[in-house]
Order: sequence, then C-alpha cells, then structure tokens
Amino acid sequence: MESVLSKYENQITIFTEYLEEYPNTDELVWILGKQHLLKTEKSKLLSDISARLWFTYRRKFSPIGGTGPSSDAGWGCMLRCGQMMLAQALICRHLGRDWSWEKQKEQPKEYQRILQCFLDRKDCCYSIHQMAQMGVGEGKSIGEWFGPNTVAQVLKKLALFDEWNSLAVYVSMDNTVVIEDIKKMCRVLPLSADTPGDRPPDSLTASNQSDELIFLDPHTTQTFVDTEENGTVNDQTFHCLQSPQRMNILNLDPSVALGFFCKEEKDFDNWCSLVQKEILKENLRMFELVQKHPSHWPPFIPPAKPEVTTTGAEFIDSNEQLEELDLEEDFEILSV
Repeated sequence: MESVLSKYENQITIFTEYLEEYPNTDELVWILGKQHLLKTEKSKLLSDISARLWFTYRRKFSPIGGTGPSSDAGWGCMLRCGQMMLAQALICRHLGRDWSWEKQKEQPKEYQRILQCFLDRKDCCYSIHQMAQMGVGEGKSIGEWFGPNTVAQVLKKLALFDEWNSLAVYVSMDNTVVIEDIKKMCRVLPLSADTPGDRPPDSLTASNQSDELIFLDPHTTQTFVDTEENGTVNDQTFHCLQSPQRMNILNLDPSVALGFFCKEEKDFDNWCSLVQKEILKENLRMFELVQKHPSHWPPFIPPAKPEVTTTGAEFIDSNEQLEELDLEEDFEILSV
C-alpha cells in the first residue's frame, strides 16, 4: 500500500518541464476570469493563485461508509477537483471574486465556514465521504475513479439538495477538436469557476493568451485536518504556497469539464448570450444550448438527500427557494 501511495504522491514529477519560472513578457494571464499583466503584476498573479482553495489527496480520515477507504490517494483526484470547483463558486458567492487570502491572517467567518464544508468527515456536506457516496447513484463504487462528467453530476446533486439561489454551470465535453474554443471560454467568459480534466494534472486551471494553462494539482497526499478546539481550521495545507505549475494546453486530456458561476439569473442569461455569440457560432460545436429538455433524454429525477445529517448546508441555503433557476427551465446544456 505504501508503494501505491508513493506512486501517486510523486506523480507530479512527470511535469517537471513546466516548473520553470514565468517568462518576463507583456502577455496577459487570465486567472478564473481575472486578467494580470505578467510583466508588472507577477506578485498579484501568484497571490491570486495561492488564494484559491487547494484540495488534494488526504489520508487518515475516518473510513468512508464506516468500512471503506481512509485515504483517497490514487482514486480521489477528480473528486478533489470537483471540490476546488465548488469551493471557488462558494467563495465567489459569499466573499466575491476579489477576495484575497494571506498566510496567517485572520479571515472572514464565511471563509472558515466554506472550508469546513469540505473537511474529510462524513458530516461535512461537501466532504470526500459525501461525494464518493453520492457517486454510487452514478454507477461508481466507493474507491473507484470518477470522470469529469460524473463529478459534474455529483456536484449538481449536492447543489440541488442544498437549495442554492445561485447557479454553477458545469459543461462536460471531449476537447479533441475544440482546444481553441476552450482557450476562448477561459478568456471571454468572465464567470469561470474551474476546469478539471481526467489526465494528470486533474486541476483547477487558468489560462493566458499563449498555449499554456496554470494549474493546481491534487496528486499530493496530505494528512487529514480537522477543526481545532476553537472551532476554526488550520488552513495552511489548503492553499498552494509554492510557485504554480504550467502545462501546454495540447497536453490537456480529451475529457474535460468547465465550470462557470452565475450569482444571479441575469448572469446566467448573459453567459448563455456570450456562449452563443462567441463559442457556438462555429459549425463544429463542443456543446449546445437548447430551450427545452430533449424528449429523448430520460426524465430528471431529484436526488435523495444523504442519510447522514451534514453540517454546512445551513450556511449554503438561502432564505428564498430557487426561483426556477434551473437549466431545464431556461436552457439545457448538451455535451458532445
């Protein structure tokens, strides 16, 4: 078992060619919809990246399901990417895109409450335990590797039973012929949340105007962290404090999911308009938007809530119900 863990902990070494320092150029770098001028704003760029919540493999947490695995090394990378995606959406929702994190600095209580939703405990609403068990309904056994589309479906279910009044849009696709569209979506659409793919690095990414992606890699195994006696979480291992890595976009796996956060319904309407204007105008489309649920698709069945009472959902819930802000009411996103 130790040799298996060691294999995945060291998986990151195959990307050493991307670890060089950032070049001193006039290029713009886009981090989740926000641009930085690399030549003059490198420190802001690095600060922006380190502020993102970074979820990696963990070990020594309570066994999933009571008798299952106590580490997700080797199989939980895509779930960790899904957590990064969802955490970024929650940060945007409750703290705003311009919120910044600094090491050892006291953070808003909303930040701590968001972080606690993702701790590796069965009673935390977005924990590895909840996501793995939710995946059973998608045909995935606990301890089995997930693909981007499965993770997107699990996130959709979790958000549904937490009754968000905001919307996270997840688009799963095969990127074999749409590299340019993916680059355009990262730059043109301002609501980016995250981009996991299913080949290392399974990563939260950002893109610049060249052919490179910046990523946070989950393939590092860290020890389980729990709440401290004062009710807070030591968050030092939930932020990547080293220089972020880069990869050529052509090395991105063909299976990928993009995430976009829409705080209000008008944001979703704007997102649809931008996608139709900038992305879906080509003959070869990576996905489609349609007004109604296709008749040949199976009917949508809301997921059952987990048996375990989770903490954190009361923070996420709104006092108002979802005002019909569902993809099936406005547009249906079809992946191809």
